[in-house]
Amino acid sequence: MPQRRLFVTTALPYANGKFHIGHIMEYIQADIWVRYQRMRGHEVNFVCADDAHGAPIMIAAEKAGKTPQQFVADIAAGRKPYLDGFHIAFDNWHSTDGAENHELAGQVYLDLKKAGLIETRTIEQFFDPEKNMFLPDRFIKGECPKCGAKDQYGDNCESCGAVYSPTELKAPYSALSGARPVLKNSEHFFFRLSDPRCIEFLKQWTTSGAVQPEVLNKISEWIAPGEDGKPKMGDWDISRDAPYFGIEIPDAPGKYFYVWLDAPIGYLASLKNYFGKSGRDYDAFMADPAVEQYHFIGKDIITFHTLFWPAMLHFSGRKVPNAVYVHGFLTVNNGEKMSKSRGTGLDPLKYLSLGMNPEWLRYYLAAKLNAKNEDVDFNADDFMLRVNSDLVGKYINIASRAAGFLTKRFGGQLTHAFDPQGAALLQALRDAGACIAEHYDSREYGKASREIMALADQVNAYVDQNKPWELAKDEANNVQLHQVCSVLINAFAILSRYLAPVLPSLAQDVEKLTGLQLGRWDDGQDVTSITPYQHLMQRVTPEQLAALFEPPATPEPEKVLPGGEEIAPVITIDDFAKIDLRIARIVECEPVEGSTKLLRLSLDVGEGRLRNVFSGIASMYKPEDLRGKLTVMVANLAPRKMKFGISEGMVLAASHADEKSQPGIHVLEPWPGAQPGMRIH
Repeated sequence: MPQRRLFVTTALPYANGKFHIGHIMEYIQADIWVRYQRMRGHEVNFVCADDAHGAPIMIAAEKAGKTPQQFVADIAAGRKPYLDGFHIAFDNWHSTDGAENHELAGQVYLDLKKAGLIETRTIEQFFDPEKNMFLPDRFIKGECPKCGAKDQYGDNCESCGAVYSPTELKAPYSALSGARPVLKNSEHFFFRLSDPRCIEFLKQWTTSGAVQPEVLNKISEWIAPGEDGKPKMGDWDISRDAPYFGIEIPDAPGKYFYVWLDAPIGYLASLKNYFGKSGRDYDAFMADPAVEQYHFIGKDIITFHTLFWPAMLHFSGRKVPNAVYVHGFLTVNNGEKMSKSRGTGLDPLKYLSLGMNPEWLRYYLAAKLNAKNEDVDFNADDFMLRVNSDLVGKYINIASRAAGFLTKRFGGQLTHAFDPQGAALLQALRDAGACIAEHYDSREYGKASREIMALADQVNAYVDQNKPWELAKDEANNVQLHQVCSVLINAFAILSRYLAPVLPSLAQDVEKLTGLQLGRWDDGQDVTSITPYQHLMQRVTPEQLAALFEPPATPEPEKVLPGGEEIAPVITIDDFAKIDLRIARIVECEPVEGSTKLLRLSLDVGEGRLRNVFSGIASMYKPEDLRGKLTVMVANLAPRKMKFGISEGMVLAASHADEKSQPGIHVLEPWPGAQPGMRIH
């Protein structure tokens, strides 16, 4: 298969808040597709960025007492736990306020102007007399002029999808002050989307297969002529008046690009920033006709991505997207809209903090996603069934039912002398790869998941027919037992390869178990040996799901800081697992000469030797008070060279943040029954 060159993005999240579960669903959908393409050996450049501009951020930053740049930087600093937590692997994450975006936005505008598609007009614009500023579209609300829906924004209706001018709203009001805005004149810049050249291009591009059929039906309404013979989609106002946080228009001081002009250009800017870090040639890459460009977006931003964006690219002389893949919204428990206050929200970090495996969610979403613009429902009962029954019961258990016999009876070595039934089963699994690959490539993840689980059913039928647990009762059956278990581990490896785009972390664990590399789709190598089996995945519990959807408690009038300080930022169970906490016995304790704060502890952690640890607890404890006591220590902390010697760990102790009002350091002491070396989970 010839290598493809792919440029892939997801919609830019607006940098005025944290990620929500809708972001995570979109990123997982794109991440699965990217991982599959890489398994086929294709070059993929997967980027995103914070959408950093616009009046909402400017106003939010002002309320927070920050500059817009600092406000955006603080939001961006919180992105990593979400992306890492759900194994979403962008190659680059940038900001639309980066230098590359300022440069590219100006270039695109000047190219469009050279093409004769930019014109200036004096317009009437809403002005808030109380805030003394022109109102951005998102801060004007009223009734939709098309369908009459109330409380719609000034640029498009979330109910019927209509796009209009803010002055067309009925009963408008300022979302900032509530005042009725007044009209004032202002000179604005327009991209002439109604130009016959644009309309003709969009008719061709939208019918080229670049959008899904259901999306085409929607946007065709805006391209089609209205009663006056003109397209319903008017020209696009691309400028805003100061004060505005954004990119200043190159030849119009005091005028700024509307955020929806520079935001999608942020895709290109992030790619250029990524290439700049490694010395690659961005211009040469984008000029290569073999490069394919794909965008994953939600259905609420179709208009901007399927009309404005491709026309803007085409008439500025740039590559247009090969396709824009639109997905629906994520609902909960049979279509209910998510609401944190009602306990129907699904908070991504709360999910991780409860110890819920991120790959449960990746698999569940994959099992429900298809190539259509359809909503996806998160149903708690269905989630638990799919994970526990399919993922663990059908798939994971294949390995757990065979690996132990191979390790204990055959030293972890597999045979390739498969029985005829087993050989035929493995061939059937390999033959299914082409069909599953097509499902991944066309984003039909639900079909791929069903196909893989149907294969798992075949493997489990083989288990039930051959009953390795019965064979193991008599050593005379060792040859057959060896064959059956070897078939099962090889079948498990094939299924793991098929699931690797969805379950990348689990795939790494399977690589450690089998010694295979699962990063290439068509690698048909057999497993020759395995390492001792470690449990690969736990089941979902009803308690976890109940806690996930538990409504937030009513906040206290005053914020209480436990221990005198705020709880640290949320971590995942994987982060916690990196810290090896062990029970330790304090065998010896003595003062440290030259220090009034430190005690030298000799700790037994069950290793057959003693560890030397310095602890700053001399103000609270005498050496004789600690000798023979059990405590808790961080056993895998890197040794630290100190003035008095090497410290090989850390003893855990508690203290209040306000040491003046509540002095004291309290060494943790386990309950009776704990023994040195026991790990704390």
